[in-house]
Amino acid sequence: MSGQPGSGQPAGGAVGELPRSPLVRLSALGFGAAQGGNLYRASTDEEFAAAVDAAWDGGIRYFDTAPHYGLGLSERRLGAALRSRPRDEYVVSTKVGRLLVPSPEDAHRRDPEGFDVPASHRRVWDFSRDGVLRSLEASLERTGLDRFDVVYLHDPDEHWTEAVTGALPALVELREQGVVRAIGAGMNQSAMLARFVAGGDVDVVMCAGRYTLLEQGAAGDLLPAATDAGVGVVVAGVYNSGLLSRDRPPADAYYDYRPAPPELLDRARRIAAVCEEHGVTLPQAALAFVRRHPAVVSTVVGLRDRSQVAETLRRSTAVVPDELWDALAAAGLLETPPSAD
Repeated sequence: MSGQPGSGQPAGGAVGELPRSPLVRLSALGFGAAQGGNLYRASTDEEFAAAVDAAWDGGIRYFDTAPHYGLGLSERRLGAALRSRPRDEYVVSTKVGRLLVPSPEDAHRRDPEGFDVPASHRRVWDFSRDGVLRSLEASLERTGLDRFDVVYLHDPDEHWTEAVTGALPALVELREQGVVRAIGAGMNQSAMLARFVAGGDVDVVMCAGRYTLLEQGAAGDLLPAATDAGVGVVVAGVYNSGLLSRDRPPADAYYDYRPAPPELLDRARRIAAVCEEHGVTLPQAALAFVRRHPAVVSTVVGLRDRSQVAETLRRSTAVVPDELWDALAAAGLLETPPSAD
């Protein structure tokens, strides 16, 4: 699937070097491994390994996971898929804040948080220093890797005080010791991420769903703060949980992990129609839009199998005409025109 030739920027963009951490370079596209934890539905070890192989062959060198994803299954699968590859040729991020505690009495049930795995463990919030160290030790054991390059605080929305007094200083200490190369936070909101950026300790933040072709809330707080501070922004949730992932959003599309509200479904369909008029698809435009902001150093897309990787790579090479953004703004469908790199 190719975009209209002419002016514009490829959706993939260039490799992003974290301004505050020159040791870390992220590929323009990142591999989101939540699906490797059986997000929404089960997949096999072989399917996931094939996805990593395809991503590697396509030039993707940034892989993101977390204990939360499938109660450790994502970390185990990602580690198995990467261990045989040259360690200095790829970047891996994981997250801290949720400890996995054995819960054998619930192993006959399914995980209640959206992953198709046995509920053999339960998640316990812990943003203490000890919790960070225990979480990283367990993640290293699950992956079998020798280190993580980037470590994020994972969804500290209700735990600000503990995160900034316990977890963040622990990560700063680990960075100073050379145990990790870059630290930050990953969230589904932008306001608190902007507070982390303003604090001066983080190298990179991951913002999921709040800077997309559908909504640009992060343009009002996080992105200006990150630009001023020299902090890299990794954009995840570029399709808003699936609403922007198809050429024409279906009636059963999801938004923020739930069925999409009618007004957002209508807005996405109107954006898709304008994209078609300019010779590109909605997913191609969604990828291209976020890449144009100078603070964005990588775009992480959740990938489950080889076919999804191939489709994402094709979308990322589409050339999207600059006129599309003007047309969307004129139609009242784009709040913040993207800045050119």
